[in-house]
Amino acid sequence: MAILRQLNKNAERWALLMLYVMLVATMSIEVLRREVFAYSSIWGEEIVRYSFIYLAWIGAAVAVKDRAHIRIDVLMHYVSPRLKALLYIFGDLVMFVVAVIALYWSLETVHISAKFGSVSHGLRVSMVWFLMAVPVGFGLMILRLVQSFLRDIRALRDGTPVYEGDKMFD
Repeated sequence: MAILRQLNKNAERWALLMLYVMLVATMSIEVLRREVFAYSSIWGEEIVRYSFIYLAWIGAAVAVKDRAHIRIDVLMHYVSPRLKALLYIFGDLVMFVVAVIALYWSLETVHISAKFGSVSHGLRVSMVWFLMAVPVGFGLMILRLVQSFLRDIRALRDGTPVYEGDKMFD
């Protein structure tokens, strides 16, 4: 149970850390190769590009989990805690519908890529691995939105303040 709790809390963050380290290390090696040896590779650029894409989609799921996505919350300061919880639930419902639709269509793209066997230019690896960044991101968002629904409904039921995320600036 403790392992699942740690995965729930930190899985995306560890994935982001690994991807970021891979991105920075590969980019550093490629800059060194280009500037010192006047040679660069296609595979290094692809690794950086696809690492960045995975970073963006997994990071979006983390933003949903932590309620750190950009929003205008001026109205939230003037409404009751109950209405605030209902507004957060409504916003999450809209995001949930969009995420389900986007997950469906992104899986369609992955399916077509797998069907025709497309590969990347430099690494010669199936594009399915790279195109899966979008469904993975939306799948994680859906999981985090369901958790957010449950957390907000519990807060609404118990009459406790709804989780608003950590403030970056006060």
